[in-house]
Amino acid sequence: MTSQSEARKIELNGINVIAESERSGSAKSLFWPWAAGNVSLLALSYGSFFLGFGISFWQATFAAIISTVGSFLVVAISSLAGKRSSAPTMTLSRAAFGVKGNRLPGLLSYLIFVGWETILVSLATLAAQTVFARLGHINHNLAGGLGFLVAAGLTIFGGVLGFHTIMKLQRWLTIATIILTIGYIALTASKVSWHAVSAINSGHSGSIQGVVGAIIFGITGIGLGWVNSAADYSRYLPRHTSSKSVITWTVFGASIVPIILVIYGSMLAGSSATLNGAIASDPIGALTTLLPTWYLIPFVAVAILGLVGGAVLDLYSSGITLVSIGLPVKRHVAAGIDGTIMAIGTIYIVWISKNFFLPFEGFIITLGVPIAVWSAIFVADVIMRKRDYVEADLFSATGRYGAWNIKSIGLVAFGSIIGWGFVTNTFASWLSWQGYFMSAIGGKKGSWAYANVGIIFALVIGFVGHILLSRKAIRAQEAH
Repeated sequence: MTSQSEARKIELNGINVIAESERSGSAKSLFWPWAAGNVSLLALSYGSFFLGFGISFWQATFAAIISTVGSFLVVAISSLAGKRSSAPTMTLSRAAFGVKGNRLPGLLSYLIFVGWETILVSLATLAAQTVFARLGHINHNLAGGLGFLVAAGLTIFGGVLGFHTIMKLQRWLTIATIILTIGYIALTASKVSWHAVSAINSGHSGSIQGVVGAIIFGITGIGLGWVNSAADYSRYLPRHTSSKSVITWTVFGASIVPIILVIYGSMLAGSSATLNGAIASDPIGALTTLLPTWYLIPFVAVAILGLVGGAVLDLYSSGITLVSIGLPVKRHVAAGIDGTIMAIGTIYIVWISKNFFLPFEGFIITLGVPIAVWSAIFVADVIMRKRDYVEADLFSATGRYGAWNIKSIGLVAFGSIIGWGFVTNTFASWLSWQGYFMSAIGGKKGSWAYANVGIIFALVIGFVGHILLSRKAIRAQEAH
């Protein structure tokens, strides 16, 4: 159990191996950070996004379950690496890419961490603007500023102080957010029109391409972005902790609430075309239109707290990642730098950009491809290794893992080239170059145009490619 004094101290551990004396607790403790990181009301808006692929409610439900559980199973397997060798994910990734070669996936991970924490704090700010504008007692920009200060402040506070603060903070964030979310569901249940929901694609189901597209969107938007931080929390567990328990508690904690919220969000969006359309520009704030005025303040609380839960994890891991790629500062200093970048990005999204959903989906598609390749390589590496990592060699370019693993780096490049060729990204003019292989499956305007199957190709290339290219090298490393 984390003591009050530990929770108030700045964590001094960074990319180093955690000492045995500091490892404690059980796999159940993983429920809290993963639940808090994924209890956000953003999942309600994902229900609208899923239906946007032209599929039925039941198909959206299927896609939500498959994509959420499947992507967090990958996260859970990655968590085993932390339990086995007590180091953060981007340190352990050096075994697959080399001590210096790991800077490439480290940079990719850093970008996706900073991107996600910026998106989450932006959503909290937009929600505050919408709520207070509806109350009519406060200036629009002032309301956004207050939401921004609370969300960014809590995120930086937890991310800078580190693991013990996060574990304690996430427990209370989870409990508070779940209670307030139940209140939201109770107050909006009457807005669900089962007749309207069941009429979606009445008489026929959505296409297989639409279902695949929704599943891929769920994989990239819900779980895949957490793989590169999976070991950051399991590394504090004792080595003898059951691997099955680590997997079970990670998947359960991360999946249970998002699945429920995505399904309920599909019901709300399917019941109201107005709500469905409003979600694209303000995914959280649009949900307030269904609430009585007296619940708006609690809604702001649940919106901000739920989003902060995810942003804290991202900021913490982005600080670790920044140190792992060579920035010569302490973890908490790196987290402070990331917090500054996050703040600047939030200001752009909230006060300059005109639409949230377009840059959001463009972001997760573009970075989702190389992250998918890296995630698959890392999971394959964890599965193939029968022994714990040799921890000293993770910090030595002359050790058994080497300085550069050209095969793995080349695999990321190859998988990204193939993956980007099979996604259609029209969300910004500078991303329109993607989809250059789409003519092989019907073109950029064909039936597979928005399924983004390039993500699946990237996952398969990374996983199968690493097994084929690196299994002999891994056996040789473990024979030493």
